[in-house]
Parts: sequence; structure tokens; C-alpha cells
Amino acid sequence: MIKIKLKKSKILLITILVISLFTLSSCGNLGASDESTLEKAKRQGYVTVGFANEKPYAYQTADGELTGESVEVARAVLKNLGIEEMRGELTEFGSLVPGLQAKRFDMITAGMYIKPDRAKQVAFANPEYSVGVALGVKKGNPLGLNSYEDIANHDTATIAVPGGAIEYKYLIESGVEEERITTVPDMPSALSALQSGRVDAITATGPSLQSTLDTADDPNIERVENFTPPVIDGESIKDYGATAFRHEDQDFVEAFNKELQKLKDSGELLEIIKEFGFTEDELPGDVTTEEILNR
Repeated sequence: MIKIKLKKSKILLITILVISLFTLSSCGNLGASDESTLEKAKRQGYVTVGFANEKPYAYQTADGELTGESVEVARAVLKNLGIEEMRGELTEFGSLVPGLQAKRFDMITAGMYIKPDRAKQVAFANPEYSVGVALGVKKGNPLGLNSYEDIANHDTATIAVPGGAIEYKYLIESGVEEERITTVPDMPSALSALQSGRVDAITATGPSLQSTLDTADDPNIERVENFTPPVIDGESIKDYGATAFRHEDQDFVEAFNKELQKLKDSGELLEIIKEFGFTEDELPGDVTTEEILNR
């Protein structure tokens, strides 16, 4: 065995070099860990978003393209922040919040409703849409049905609703007799029942109904424009949807809100969401997330 004897000075020099390299590496790691999600996204040029493949909010097309109301609103906002790319992470709806907390993705773009219990777990940006139930009728609204209460108070008016939809419960609580409610498998079936005259009205959330009517393009069917939302337990049925972030990413939330407000002020927000069955009636107005949660 050949023994290599090093002078003490050389040993000292090597030791100093090793310590210096370790220190520089540690400093670099500390800098990376201190980087916020927004700063990282700007540096990388992309964010990863969680979505649940639910139309019209966030879904993949047959070509694999990520789109939807929430996705396209976020895309416009992020582009204005200098973040050009969105990478989707498909997740069951119930796993979106845990996935965000586990840092599987950077934000949730799934049209998630702003609710107090969720707000304890995630930080919501300001709402990008509001949604309530809507009503579809024959052209001219021959029975004058402008609310669920009008259906309940009419002697013969009937309505179709997809089975399992929350609107069934709202109809019952609004006083509509069970025998005058026809449950159907889906919205196309509801539309068919209205077109054939088997029912006098159909109902769903605004975007879902609008999407159905736009697809059918039937001039004999229309959406009730002056629809009065049902009041359940003293509250008008209306929900607000928004993009969600981790609580520690407040700088991202603030930056997102600033650009979202610009979309609202310019009218671009309406142009974006119209493509997915939303109308001016679904714009969120000036209400903030804080105001919604404090109601």
C-alpha cells in the first residue's frame, strides 16, 4: 500500500474548501425554500393546477387540452402575471383541497364554491362568477313562470329536473307538488321533455341550462331572463366560485385578485366565461370573498 503524506497546510486547505462548498450549497437551498409559490412560478414560467374534469368549470378536451371557465379565467390572469403555461393535475373533486395542501399542485382551478368550511383549509381569490338556478320554458313563457313559486302557485304547471340534482329539493321546499316534478337522467332528456310538451319548464344551474340551450339551438325554447331565485331557509340560492390557493400564498392571492379585477373592469371576464354557458347574470359583481364569508 502506498501511503500519501499530506502536509498539514494542504489538509487545512482542503478542509476549508469542503466547508465553503457545503456552506454555499446550504445557502442556495435556503434561498430556494424561501421562494414563494408566485416567485417560483414566475421563474419557471408555469404553474401546476388541480382540476376535477367537470364541465363547464375545468376539463380536458378530446385532444387533451385543459380548458373550462375557471381554467381560462386563471390562464388570462396568469398570463398578465408573466406566467405563460398551466400544467393540469387531474384529481377527484374531494381530493382537490388535500392535494393543494400536500403541494401536488399550486392552485385549484375547478370552479370551487366559496364556503366557510373550505376557507379554513384554502385561501380563495375573489369570485369570478356567481351561479344560481335557472329556468327554461317555451318561447314567450306562455305560463308566465318566473320563479319556482310561480310553478307551485300555478294549477297545472309541470317541470323536469335531472335525478339527484339539488334543484329537486329546492322545488319541493318552494312548494311544488312532487307529482308535478318529472325526474330525468340528464339535461338533454329534460330539454326533450320540454320540446315535446311533456313538461312546461326545465331547471338546472344557470351555466348548465345555458349550455344545454346553446347546444340545442332551438328557437322555440328560451331561458327565463327575469328569473327570481328560490329563497331557502331565508337565503336566496346563489353561490360564488373562485380559484383557491394555500393560505401561505397570500402574495399569489393578492396578485391574482389585482389582475382579476382588471378583467372585470375591462369586460374581458364576461367574454371569457360566455364561451362556457355563463351570461351577464353570472358575473360576481363587486362582492369580495371576505364579504361572502362574513355574511
